[in-house]
Amino acid sequence: MVQAPDLLAQTVWEGLVSGVLYALIALGFVLIFKASGVFNFAQGIMVVFAALTLVGLYEKGVPAFLAVIVTLGVMFVLAVAIERVVLRPLVNQPDIILFMATFGITYFLIGFGEALFGGNPKQMIADQLWLPRGAIDLKILGGLVTLQKIDIAAAVIASLMIVALALFFQYTRIGRALRAVADSHKAALSVGISLNQIWVIVWFTAGIVALITGIMWGARSDVSFALEIVALKALPVLILGGFTSIPGAIVGGLIIGIGEKIGEFYWGPLVGGGIESWLAYFIALAFLLFRPQGLFGDKIIERI
Repeated sequence: MVQAPDLLAQTVWEGLVSGVLYALIALGFVLIFKASGVFNFAQGIMVVFAALTLVGLYEKGVPAFLAVIVTLGVMFVLAVAIERVVLRPLVNQPDIILFMATFGITYFLIGFGEALFGGNPKQMIADQLWLPRGAIDLKILGGLVTLQKIDIAAAVIASLMIVALALFFQYTRIGRALRAVADSHKAALSVGISLNQIWVIVWFTAGIVALITGIMWGARSDVSFALEIVALKALPVLILGGFTSIPGAIVGGLIIGIGEKIGEFYWGPLVGGGIESWLAYFIALAFLLFRPQGLFGDKIIERI
């Protein structure tokens, strides 16, 4: 790190981009957890399904930006269907039942997605969506640091999305209703807040997050069901930041993103490589042992 600070800067930048995208994925988990108290295991496959829907519509001849709008419509229909078919019949059931229901949603979307789009990787329509290509070379710390333009765009778009959602749920009426539902479903119902409407809004918002994430990750690699594994990196992010904290999702995403890149580049050769695939979960395990509520999570105290 000392001998080649430019390589350190390059590694930190790549980790920063990954961290911001991890934070964006984690935000979808946080929103649903705050509204229902359930960890949505299906958020990862929602990222894949949204991206495949966008690419599939374009391959059918739908213009790129119109395909984005239609995909948002599909994610809204999906949110309504999940609320009507899955959530509404399971109101007041134990959290573990709702959690297992998200497993069912996951495997349904995997099968449905494969039936519609096939199982082969697809190329994201980055050029058609006016996402930049190429790279920018900067002289930093006596060396050359290469910044991919698509990474810059991904970091900026994801950051703006995170800020917009944080402000929306902090200062709007819907945001206040969401916080009320998160505190107590019964109390929210008693003051006239509709759980059904809140759940649709939250799942649709998670669908928007999934689409943006799918576009950004797909533009950096490709669109395939392997993206679901990448999306599940949000789990250690949530453990670090706290399952109910939007700022925690941001901080946790940056810690995981930068940490795994530095670990893979500098320490990976010492253990034979592959650190990037498990370091995030190792960090999460350490937090579970010493601070299970995360950096910004609420400490739950129950009277016995």
